[in-house]
Order: sequence, then C-alpha cells, then structure tokens
Amino acid sequence: MDWKRFIDTIGPISCVLSVEKKPGGGYGAIRIVTGNKGYMDSLALAAGGVDLDSDKKTEFIPNSEYTRYIPKDLNFEDVCYRCAVLKQPIHNCVRAERYSFDINVFMLPLESDDENLGYCTFSQVLLQKDDDNLMTMNISMEIARDVISTCIKLQGDKPFQEIMQEVVTDIREICGAEYCCVLLMDGSRRMCSVLGEAKSPDSELGWSEDYMDEGFYDLAESWQETIGGSFCLTIRDTEDLEYVRQRNPKWHASLTDTHVQRLVLYPLHSRGQLLGYIWATNFREEDTLRIKDTLELTTFFIASEIANHRFIEQLRLMGKMDMLTGVMNRNAMNERIATLSAAAEELPGRMGIVFADLNGLKRVNDHQGHLAGDLLLKNAAVILQSTFNGAEIYRAGGDEFLILLSPTDEADVLRKIEEVRKKSGMFENVSFSVGYSLFDNGARIRTALSEADAAMYADKEEYYRRGGYRR
Repeated sequence: MDWKRFIDTIGPISCVLSVEKKPGGGYGAIRIVTGNKGYMDSLALAAGGVDLDSDKKTEFIPNSEYTRYIPKDLNFEDVCYRCAVLKQPIHNCVRAERYSFDINVFMLPLESDDENLGYCTFSQVLLQKDDDNLMTMNISMEIARDVISTCIKLQGDKPFQEIMQEVVTDIREICGAEYCCVLLMDGSRRMCSVLGEAKSPDSELGWSEDYMDEGFYDLAESWQETIGGSFCLTIRDTEDLEYVRQRNPKWHASLTDTHVQRLVLYPLHSRGQLLGYIWATNFREEDTLRIKDTLELTTFFIASEIANHRFIEQLRLMGKMDMLTGVMNRNAMNERIATLSAAAEELPGRMGIVFADLNGLKRVNDHQGHLAGDLLLKNAAVILQSTFNGAEIYRAGGDEFLILLSPTDEADVLRKIEEVRKKSGMFENVSFSVGYSLFDNGARIRTALSEADAAMYADKEEYYRRGGYRR
C-alpha cells in the first residue's frame, strides 16, 4: 500500500500510524509511517517550535517511533492500540495541556497485509481551547446519564463538602473502582486537602490521612510533569507502572506502598488554573476505557463547581476582610461576638479579649496626610498579626483593633501585650493603648468586652499623662 499517496488525499492534518502487535495481546512500538504536509509541519512545531521555513526544523524519518517527535503519552498509545489493533474507530476531543489549543481527533482502522502490524489513520482539527469542547467527547449515553444524574447533586443546598462526598461515593460506584478521591491543591500555601473520598466496603486500602504528610504537596505537584502534558494518566498493568517508575520514582514507590495496581487520574482545571485531581484506583482492566470516559466527563462538572465555590468563598471572605490592613472587619467581629453570646455556655477553654487602640492616628492624618495614616494602620496590623499569630484579629473601628485568643490565660495575654509594646518601636509613630479581659462562658462575652474597653481607655489616659498627643 502506498501510504504516502493515500494520506495526501486527506485534507485535515493527518498521518498513518503503525502499531506492533505482541503475541498474546498488547502492543509494542508505535510508529508514524507517513503524513500529509499539514502533519509534517505540525511535527516540526511540536518537536522544536521552530519556524516552518527554517533549515533547523526536525527532519521527518518515515516509520520513526512517535516519541522521536512528541513526548511519550500512554493515552495516545491506548487509542492507537484500540484503533489499529482492535479495529475500533475513535473520535474524541483531546485536552493536551502542553498546547494552547484543544484537538478534535478522528482515527480510523486500516487493513494490514502484515499480521504483526496494525495500521490506522490519525486526523486532527485544532480547536480554540475552551471548556465547552469537553461536551464533544464520544461518551456513551449510559455513562453520560449516570454521571449527569449524580452531578446534579452539586446544585443541592447541603454543605459543599457533604455534597462532594456524596458525588465521589457515587462516582466510585459508577466506576466499579476500589477507591476514588478528589484532591484540592492550594499553591499559595503549598497544601493539599481531600474534598471527598470513598472506597468499597471490603477494601483494605487506607484513607488519605494515612499517607498525606507534610511532603505530600511536593509529591502531588510532581504528577503534572509525569502526565507529560497529556489530559490524564492511566495505569493498567505492570508496563504502565514501569513507565511511572522511570518518570517519577518517588510517586511509583508511593503507589506501590499503598497497593495501587491500576489508576486513572485526571487533573481538575478551570480557566487554565490547576485546582487539584480526581482519580480512581484498582478496577478491572477491561473497565479502563469506561472509567476514563466517566472521570473525563466528571471533571467537567466538578472542576466548574469547585471554581464557583472558591469564587463565592472569596467574595464571602472579602465581605469579612478589612481591605486596608488584611485583618477581619467590624462586620465579621459583630457576627463572631453574636455567635459566642448566643451559645451562652461553658467554653472548652478560657478566652481572652484584647483591645488595642492605635495612638496618634488623627494627628498623622492631619499633619502628614491619609496615605501616611494608612501606612500607620498597616504597620500596626503587622505588629498585631506577628504577635497574636493564630488568634482572631479584627479592626473594630478607625484606629481600634480587637483580638480574640483561645485558649489562653492571664500570663499569656500579659506576655503578648508586652511583646506588642516592644515591637511598636520597630515602626515610626506606632504605639498602642491596650486593655484586656478573660472569660470562660459565652454569656460573659459582652461583660468582658466592656472590661477590656475600660482597661484600654485607662491605658490611654496614662499615655496622655506621659505626654502623648490627644486626638
């Protein structure tokens, strides 16, 4: 067969691939037999990103293994095997993170006169990167029905974490996997958190808390490089595990230690941002394709819901944050006090209230301008945050801050107040008048507020007596 003549009759970017058949099933080398001009040009860009007219572009050698031009990709190998060897036509929208576009892929099996080789076409149409392209996936009606039915729960009125736990439980059952998990990644704090996880009743696998130590974020961060710019990672057998071992020995050891034999893992992306991952482990090998389709569709709904939830939480946080100083605002303070007061019960430990009033703010505003006054407030907040690390800090008014400490005692409060006074010398014009009170029952919080406020004003009078500027 003159494959070159054949492929040149196809308009879209296309090539002919050969897949080596292994005795007893499986596949060996996957080679690019030939391609039309559009495909040759795309190879030059994929391999080096050089100008198509440059003499330095990668030379195409017929029947070269595909890894000469693009990184090894287990998902690409899987569809080549299914099309060329198992004779299954393929159509899918591929979200390759290594490129700035999505790829609409069409593959057709070809007849072969070599019993050791299977052949197929590979045609691609480039699409503008868009989450909606996911909806063109070639997924069975049964999978689409099951996934959409369970993801409808995402619109429920239960707490977000509870809803996600239910969805993950349903997805595990749909996949028939031993374990399923949705993991969130916080790049700013370099922390991971589990949004939902489920395992089969007879599973001996552990829960996430058994292996998520302080170094787990670094491990999870390495997954993206191991995926290699593809849209997911699939481990079906020992050969796939060996691929992971070569690319990421530490992750391979973790998978082995946690008794993972098979895995389908998808990144959760929204608007170019990595939110986390969803994966299923230990399933029947013959169910791999169905599980890939299930998780691929699931990521569309879950990633969108996570991004929306984070946005709403950011808005809620902004509504409770003092934007100038970065501490919580008066609305958040009033809400917290009302909650404690309504409880009117014995607290698990003594709480402390500290009022810290910034001295001389009006004078700075009047003589140096509001920019200088804003800087004074920011510096004051820095001192309080560094001293009362982990406590609840609120800007109660223009120049007044309130700190809630729990649990604490009088010695601890006095020690921190002394630290505040010492640190005030680090910044020009920063000094505080401070008062405090302790309480161990929610019913006493308003009395404690009055006591701390009175103590603060007594300290303010002492500041004036020593020559401090009055407002």
